Amino acid sequence: MIDRVQGYFGFTRVPFGRNLAPSMLHQHHSHREAAARIAGCINNRAIGVVTGEVGSGKTVVLKGAVASLDPARFTVIYHPTPEVGLRGLYNRIVTSLGDTPKIHLAALAAQASTALAAEVDERGHTTPAVVIDESHLLDHGELDAIRMLTNYDMDSTMPFTVVLIGQPTLHKRMKHGVLAALDQRIAISYQMPTMSWEETSSYIKHHISIAGRQNTLFPDDAVELIHLTSRGLPRSVNNIAWQSLIAAFTQEKGIVDESSARLAVTETHATE
Repeated sequence: MIDRVQGYFGFTRVPFGRNLAPSMLHQHHSHREAAARIAGCINNRAIGVVTGEVGSGKTVVLKGAVASLDPARFTVIYHPTPEVGLRGLYNRIVTSLGDTPKIHLAALAAQASTALAAEVDERGHTTPAVVIDESHLLDHGELDAIRMLTNYDMDSTMPFTVVLIGQPTLHKRMKHGVLAALDQRIAISYQMPTMSWEETSSYIKHHISIAGRQNTLFPDDAVELIHLTSRGLPRSVNNIAWQSLIAAFTQEKGIVDESSARLAVTETHATE
């Protein structure tokens, strides 16, 4: 089906896919703002928090921000699964920095902290950046343990960066009294908004363009329906737009009109 839809509309690649190079990503407002804040946080060795709804493109933004960094200056340690607990995080830090993790948790925590500091002290020019995705899944104790990692030289300097990425509940939890010490250290905090109608329209046109079509394929009424149904969330736009293409293909239409989009909305909601 994918090949048939691609051939029918004359695409050179499948549109609305996830495996895009950073240079091919759509640069709407929230993407630019979040990427700039992540890059700024890493450059300034600070603690940052970026939150957004499910499907808002947080990981895509991170991909773009990391791609903009000089790999000779930064060592990015990406931790995608907080469910593995602190041991999993410490293990990833230690192994990413070229050491063998210790067995006991207390020794492992000290080893991770030492390894992060040594990355700067010994090399002088490489800044570690610990990026934790799905950070809203961390409990209060785990969040405070991350703060403790940043204690260095009697708390006078910050030898590395921590970027916490998660759903909006993460930002709310930072305001709990038990996390006051961490909240006070956060230098950058950004809540990603959803796309406006104009941005959704531009987003769809962008993905159609990089797939090889330059002419209008989604008229405004179809875009309007996709935007309202998706609430401007990129992942949902991708899903509905792709299903709309399939609907138009099966009906042998040359454009993805509002009725194709409406059929796609029905199909998409039925599978959720």
